[in-house]
This record gives sequence, structure tokens and C-alpha cells, in this order.
Amino acid sequence: MGRVTERRKVIRIRDGAVSTRPDTLVAEEPLEIRLNGKPLAITMRTPGDDFALAAGFLVSEGVLASAPDLRNIVYCAGATADGSNTYNVVDVTTAPGVTVPDITLERNVYTTSSCGLCGKASLDAVRTTTRHPIADAPPLRVTPELLSELPDRLRAAQRVFDRTGGLHAAALFDEHGELLDVREDVGRHNAVDKLVGRALQSGDLPLSRTVLMVSGRASFELAQKAVMAGIPVLAAVSAPSSLAVDLAAETGMTLVGFLRGSSMNVYAGEERIALRAAAVRA
Repeated sequence: MGRVTERRKVIRIRDGAVSTRPDTLVAEEPLEIRLNGKPLAITMRTPGDDFALAAGFLVSEGVLASAPDLRNIVYCAGATADGSNTYNVVDVTTAPGVTVPDITLERNVYTTSSCGLCGKASLDAVRTTTRHPIADAPPLRVTPELLSELPDRLRAAQRVFDRTGGLHAAALFDEHGELLDVREDVGRHNAVDKLVGRALQSGDLPLSRTVLMVSGRASFELAQKAVMAGIPVLAAVSAPSSLAVDLAAETGMTLVGFLRGSSMNVYAGEERIALRAAAVRA
């Protein structure tokens, strides 16, 4: 099975001095996800938590919504012509009665903002497809002080990043700021899928009392994955996209960007942020 990191020889130049040394790189390999035996998607990922990644991906596709929907996930033996197992192909078997999408060469429109298919149709599709509407979730409020602590807690939990500097991370925190889970991957969307997939496997969906913290920007795809998992608060250290903000507003999700120290921008769902009235200025 592929490793999370790999070693490569590099030529290091520092202040004119040249030396040769090994460097630790994050591993990147393709993962083919099959659904009930049929190829569905291929994603480039960091090996590890592949079953969770596949399960989380299918949550975001609207196929899985709870643990009983999932029957089994296995690596496909004989994935190559010579019959060897690359551990880069997984097959997800759904439980009887679970509706599966029509598998074509294109993914459903509500998960393809990164491919240029976006706009009102994407927003409507996510809002109508999720089986964990955020608006129906129990009330949740967090303070700016709690949010300001999350980036450092996320960074402290990034074990592989310390060795490679080349990974995105996503973490789930409870309403009190306690770290519930953290995943790293070369793709930020994969890191979120791994979190959501592990939650589905543990029977913890919907994640209606959690905060999702991501190490980069908040794209439409990440916002979509949060909505499909019922996560009410998405926070990012960098900027959100305009469509991510639109999706948050449409679905009632709280979206926080540029979360750095005590500074942050709240783009939607400000009712979940416990602000002191005297501190709010127009």
C-alpha cells in the first residue's frame, strides 16, 4: 500500500552553498472509487483513510446519508492487468434500497464547481439534495474567541505537514472548541471527505453540533461538502469564493473566512456568532 510520505534526493542551495540531501515529500496517488462495481470517480489523494475518503465522497454526492446506507467498502484485488493489488481502487457497496445516481462520465452538477459548472443550478441542487438540512438542526452558537483558537489547534494537529510542508488539513471541533478529528491530504476536498466519511462510518452524521476548520480557502466544493454532512459552521484561514458565500446564505450555514488570530470575516450565518452588542459597528 502507498505510503503517506516518500523520500527524494534534492540539491539544496543556501546562500551559495550547494549540498545533496534527502527530502521528505507528501505522497500523491490516484484513487478510483467504484460504486456497486461500476467506476464512479478518480481523485488524486494522499494514501490513507481511503475507505473514509470514499464514504465521505459519496455523502457529498448525495448517495450516502447515514451508516445503514453503507454495506461494505473493499480494495479491489486484481486491479492491474497482472492481477496485483495497487490499493488504489476501492469499491463501495450500498445497502439494499439505497438510490444510486446514473453513473456517467460526468459528476453531478452540484459537485463540479471546480470543473466550471456552477451558478444557481448548483446552489439549488445542494439545497434540495442534502438529507441533513442545516436550518432544521438544533441551535448552535460559538464565540469569536473560540473561533480564534481553532487555527492554532488545527496546525498543532498536522503531523505530516511538519515533515513535508505540502498538505492541506481539515478538522472537526465541537461547540466548545474540543478537537474531534483531523485529517490531512494533498487535496483539501479529500481531507474533508475523510472527516465526513469517518463520521458516517461511526454513525455520527449529521454533524449538526460541529465546526469545520480548513487550512486553506473556502471553495464552493468545501461548502457543499459541509452542507451535505449537516455541518452548521465552516471556518477557513483564507478567503471564501463568491459561490461558497451564496451557498452558505442559501442553506443557512455560517461561513467564516480570513480567520487569523482574533481577526475574521463572517460572510453568512452571523446569528451563530455570539457577538457582544456593544462591539458591533456598522
